[in-house]
Amino acid sequence: MKRIVYTLLMALFAFFTVDAQKESTLTRESSTYVKIETSMGNFTVALYDGTPLHRDNFIALVKSGAYEGTLFHRVIERFMIQGGNLLTKGATKSTDVSVDTISERIPIEVNADLFFHKRGALAAAREGDEVNPEKGSSKSQFYIVTGTYFTDLDLDAFEKSHQRKFTPEQREAYKMLGGTPHLDGEYTVFGEVVDGYKTVQKIERLKTDPTNRPVKDVLIKKMTIVKSSK
Repeated sequence: MKRIVYTLLMALFAFFTVDAQKESTLTRESSTYVKIETSMGNFTVALYDGTPLHRDNFIALVKSGAYEGTLFHRVIERFMIQGGNLLTKGATKSTDVSVDTISERIPIEVNADLFFHKRGALAAAREGDEVNPEKGSSKSQFYIVTGTYFTDLDLDAFEKSHQRKFTPEQREAYKMLGGTPHLDGEYTVFGEVVDGYKTVQKIERLKTDPTNRPVKDVLIKKMTIVKSSK
């Protein structure tokens, strides 16, 4: 009987320990920063420790030099700038930059209340729900949110139509910073721009062709793991 009770207690301890470990991973704290040098200037992103699969995958790609020579190939003003298509390395004006043979995916890491699409958020691109119902992320493509501003009336209407509730932090961010709240919960946000956001703005404002590719190529020259945001 004592042995049964002991076993049950240990099982309960293990359950709550695992649950506590899961809870402890939900953080926007960052121990890794990446400096992104582009042909239009530099900016730095922090990678959230609370999204370890995306953080570690991004770090591995940065360390391997995989992104060097690729383009920010999709830019939509007041929405986002997108890069990370490894097939854009060496692309010419006639290259179809929408083609990407990277089919491997990372499982979604979403907590919409904590990891949301405020201006400057770093998130993983992905294929659409029709071929990707699990919402798995591309292993290489990412985007930086630029977005637009929202009023309380906008957010109230959004809550009603989407049957969701914004946290006070989200409301403040979407009103004061801007963002793209309709993407929350649909794509994994795994970091944010912490320095050099003006470079992102310069890229966002570039003239684009009908496929949203900048007419003037924006090259990722180098990515480097750095110790701080500066």
